[in-house]
Amino acid sequence: MKNRVYDNRELSWLKFNERVLEEARDERNPLLERLLFQSIYGSNLDEFFMVRVGSLYDASLVDDSHKDNKSKMKPSEQLSAIFTRVRELIAVEDESFKTIHKALEPKNIEHKSMKSLTMQEAEFLEAYYAYEIKPFLSPLIIDKRHPFPFLPNKSIYVAAKLTSKSGVTLGIIGCSEKFQRVIFLPRQDDSIAYVLVEELIFHYTDKIFSGYKVEEKTLMRITRNADIDVDESFDRELDFRQNMSELINKRKRLCAVRLQLSKQVSEPLQKELCTRLELSKKQVFVEKTPLDLSYVFAVFEKAADKKELFYEPQTSQLSRMIDESRPMIEQVDERDLFLSYPYETIQHFIRMLNEAAKDESVVSIKMTLYRVAKHSKVIKALCAAAENGKEVSVLVELRARFDEENNIGWSKQLEEAGCRVMYGPKGLKVHSKLCLITRKTSEGVKYTTQIGTGNYNEKTACLYTDLCLMTANTQIAHEAEEVFRALSIGELVEDSKLLLVAPHCLQNRLLEMMDNEIAVAKAGGEGYVGAKLNSLTDKVLIDKMIECSQAGVKVEMVIRGISCLVAGIPGVTENVRIRSIVGRYLEHARIYIFGSGVRKNVYISSADYMTRNTTRRVEVAAPVLNDEIKQRIIELFETQMKDNVKARDMQPDGTYIRLPASEPLVDAQSRLFAEAYANVPKSKPVPNPEPKAEPVPEPVTQPVQAQTEVRENTENAQTQTNVEEKPEPVQNATPVEEPVKKKVFGQGSSRYSVVKVKVKKKK
Repeated sequence: MKNRVYDNRELSWLKFNERVLEEARDERNPLLERLLFQSIYGSNLDEFFMVRVGSLYDASLVDDSHKDNKSKMKPSEQLSAIFTRVRELIAVEDESFKTIHKALEPKNIEHKSMKSLTMQEAEFLEAYYAYEIKPFLSPLIIDKRHPFPFLPNKSIYVAAKLTSKSGVTLGIIGCSEKFQRVIFLPRQDDSIAYVLVEELIFHYTDKIFSGYKVEEKTLMRITRNADIDVDESFDRELDFRQNMSELINKRKRLCAVRLQLSKQVSEPLQKELCTRLELSKKQVFVEKTPLDLSYVFAVFEKAADKKELFYEPQTSQLSRMIDESRPMIEQVDERDLFLSYPYETIQHFIRMLNEAAKDESVVSIKMTLYRVAKHSKVIKALCAAAENGKEVSVLVELRARFDEENNIGWSKQLEEAGCRVMYGPKGLKVHSKLCLITRKTSEGVKYTTQIGTGNYNEKTACLYTDLCLMTANTQIAHEAEEVFRALSIGELVEDSKLLLVAPHCLQNRLLEMMDNEIAVAKAGGEGYVGAKLNSLTDKVLIDKMIECSQAGVKVEMVIRGISCLVAGIPGVTENVRIRSIVGRYLEHARIYIFGSGVRKNVYISSADYMTRNTTRRVEVAAPVLNDEIKQRIIELFETQMKDNVKARDMQPDGTYIRLPASEPLVDAQSRLFAEAYANVPKSKPVPNPEPKAEPVPEPVTQPVQAQTEVRENTENAQTQTNVEEKPEPVQNATPVEEPVKKKVFGQGSSRYSVVKVKVKKKK
């Protein structure tokens, strides 16, 4: 087959999720960490169906003639290809799950089938069912007097074909979320055996429908569309926060897009279920693996003492650049500071916020928030600053998918404390990670600006690889101030010099820098473009990279997820190398590099090379002007390009392969953590060159919005368990400091989530 230079976005994402599943199959990983990767694979797929398949389903109904601008596939063609590939991967998923559980049995962890129970175990479960489950069941039969019920997203049910003297009917039993999902069987030793509550209910189906004959039965789980257009659904009679609350409720009742079954059923029963749920046969998937693997965290907790089944704990370290005995802002005034998560701790940045909240010279703090932790220290610091009389302006992005309810709660809490809360402009999410602290000192107005690649979330900072830059550069501060000024009045930044600000000043500047490398290559020089990204979908940038390759520019990219550009095609992308790293931590940092040798310019950014980031979001990329920090980022990127343990290289046919292991082995994440632990003392760095003197405007104090009632924010438990779960590794080193509380088992499943889903538990 002739190589195609463009890959379809959805099929490329499925390749990424397949790489996650490969980690579940990798025998080098501890057994329960492999089970975690298996769970991540499943929760990722849930989100993919909810968001991407849901969007394509809507598009196929509105205008199925519209083709994707890269793969030229219509929505219906993309859906068909997705369903085919997902069905192929089910066999791999089932075999992986079976292998892991078979390997866990000698470790005294057993997921028991109802047929394999001992007499004592069967008696225990019989009593458990009688007292803990049976009184709370609400079985249904479907007939003219009992209509088919609404089945909530991702809930598990038993579906049974029932016969009686009056004919054939359908029976439904809900395996309510009120039930404890994992039922651990009594043990006298440290062995662990369990069954799932849906398996127990399934076992008793015949007794539940005792007045009928159960002809056949299956467990089933429905995935619903969660793609909803906020701006199209906007009600001008309501404020934005009220609108978001209404849309959250509306989203819960969108159409079904997938039906999972635990066993193959007859054609009539499958047809009945499809008719009731308005699904086609293509949207039905039969899986031997449990339909929802979120239960694994209960098993991890039970198995906490079996340390050989988990990664060795690692703890984020203090930065070698920072003196713990001195105020953070004072140190940033002297030179730029840099943090690399999770290797270095986010607590340095939180310390800076806490100091700013108390510092009498601080006049204002401005910040963007997209996703924050359950018990956010960042929110606490901002509230404290407002209560101390600082002007605190916070842009809270209420449209952060599946975090809307949490962010609504945070926005109310911030207002209650006296912060001025803003929301993003119509049609554009604010995804930038930007913080600006303004001080009025005896020397005049001074600024501290922080730019990051990841959320202000102390939990994800232990799970995701991200970068944080803190600087006192005046021009960067002025441009950051312009970003906040524009957002506060519903405008967008039209021009900037140092910062690259989407949607108007990012894509065009990236194209200019690539054009410069093309010119260098054509003149006989060494043109170079490097990037570390989550995803690459922007066709404008992709086409420019093809042009770079054909001009002789070397293009190297580490792209964890989607890549719509295919590398290594002779005469087209032969100078492009793309690799993906899927390992213990989720690769989340964005780095842009242009030029070779002394010409290298380095940026860190919140933006991927995706159309939504470059044209439909407010994003910020910042240049790295400090030579020491620039070199650290370049070395980080080069280490990832050398990874031969967790990296996969893209082939000219769009597939990914692991390179054969060779000495020296380079696991980039392990090496970077080892360096953080080593914490080698360095000579005191040279401060940044003093910027040229320029007039600095006085800060303008803006009125604080009226306070509103506070809402207790609860981070909703969900299949992904979000990012609240697990701890971090090391290579047999003694921690210098433990700023992040250790836990005893691996990380939360949202390490490899496409979107972070948070579904409120039903009462």
